[in-house]
Amino acid sequence: MMFSLNSLQNVVYNPIIPYVGTISEQLEPGTLIVLRGQVPSDSDRFQVDLQCGSSVKPRADVAFHFNPRFRRANCIVCNTLKNEKWGREEISYDVPFKEGKSFEIVVMVLKDKFQVAVNGKHTLIYAHRISLEKIDTLGIYGKVIIHSVGFSFSSDLRSSQASTLEWTEISEENAQKSGVSQFTLPFVARLNSSVGPGRTVVIKGEINTNAKGFSVNLLSGKSKDIALHLNPRLNVKAFVRNSFLQESWGEEERNITCFPFSPGMYFEELCRRFRGLGVPCVHMIIYCDVREFKVAVNGVHSLEYRHRFKDLSHIDTLEIDGDIHLLEVRSW
Repeated sequence: MMFSLNSLQNVVYNPIIPYVGTISEQLEPGTLIVLRGQVPSDSDRFQVDLQCGSSVKPRADVAFHFNPRFRRANCIVCNTLKNEKWGREEISYDVPFKEGKSFEIVVMVLKDKFQVAVNGKHTLIYAHRISLEKIDTLGIYGKVIIHSVGFSFSSDLRSSQASTLEWTEISEENAQKSGVSQFTLPFVARLNSSVGPGRTVVIKGEINTNAKGFSVNLLSGKSKDIALHLNPRLNVKAFVRNSFLQESWGEEERNITCFPFSPGMYFEELCRRFRGLGVPCVHMIIYCDVREFKVAVNGVHSLEYRHRFKDLSHIDTLEIDGDIHLLEVRSW
């Protein structure tokens, strides 16, 4: 899944390499950095650095050094530079880059790590060694062609949706609608309007450390039919999809190219009614066209689930339960 440039902020097109630019806002959990470019056929390496300033002498600290190498060892080296000294290298030999081919790199900022996906597939995770508050500069170096660099800041999502909260709590035990840090599970909420064009639901949470699984349901409150049942099962690494119609479960769908969840994983989920338009969404995305739901998780996976519940206008209720620490629920 490719991110629409319309969904990104501070986009820089065709920067000259080496490129050093200031990051306009503070990096926070949920921020995305999206780079599109191409690896030249004669490239031996390039690097993307999240830096603490742009000083050359002394050299600025590098919180996250992402360094694909193509010659002697085809690998990706990650590291941190503190006080002009490199730390312990973390090396991945699963290299998704091809010389002469285009790429899309998505760096997702999590509360305790960076998660990197290349061309829609999970590539690596790198734990923070320097606090996010110190990172203010992006550097790109080496033999690489960059077509665009853009950001999706978590603050943009919060500020743009703060006044458009549209759901009604069904359970009195659920937390207040705004300014919450925790919800009681199971969480049940009725949308103020049913699923329709442009409809969006945002779920922010963290998967519990010893999680076995959790579920997200979109259903008809009147009939209790579940139009879409998403059930990641971490203990068996299965992402189950199904529908519960006329008091009966249908056939499970499980096929998936890459299981995108892990214990302790922070995520956001955007559920959007979709009709052939680019979806300016990040993290876990569920959007709906006339034939199917389409799902992406943190930009690293996509799947399709064909509609079994035919009248989408009756989908008006959201249910969430399981091994998840729920932080925020919004809809518009």
